[in-house]
Amino acid sequence: MQRVQCARVEVAGAPVGAVGPGLLVLVCAEPTDTALQAAKLVDKLLELRIFADDAGKMNRSVRDIGGGLLIVSQFTLAADTSGGNRPSFAAAAPAAQARALYEETLRLARERHPTVQAGVFGADMQVHLVNDGPVTIPLRVC
Repeated sequence: MQRVQCARVEVAGAPVGAVGPGLLVLVCAEPTDTALQAAKLVDKLLELRIFADDAGKMNRSVRDIGGGLLIVSQFTLAADTSGGNRPSFAAAAPAAQARALYEETLRLARERHPTVQAGVFGADMQVHLVNDGPVTIPLRVC
């Protein structure tokens, strides 16, 4: 997850999602993940206090600032490079399970937050962003 001033995702040169200030969320499902993790992830994304308050302290959430969420599937986050120079993606969930969890994450986010944009599952995407800070935080929900 990255705090951004703005971010957009394109497929074949055409924009499919964009946000102004908010969060770019790169999501990877693993075989043991469930809808419960998707719900916990969305809750954490909406409540995590990583935006500055009036005193410059990270004290506000994306919800507090009225920011957007741009949620993009990215199976390569499950890469294992310990066995050589070609990454293994065996730790990523099978495509059908990953798609279902990604769609559940989007559904929950849209149910709970007014500004949610998305990439296209399984597509070759180009992601453009201006990381704010930079602030990049890996999230693992159990």
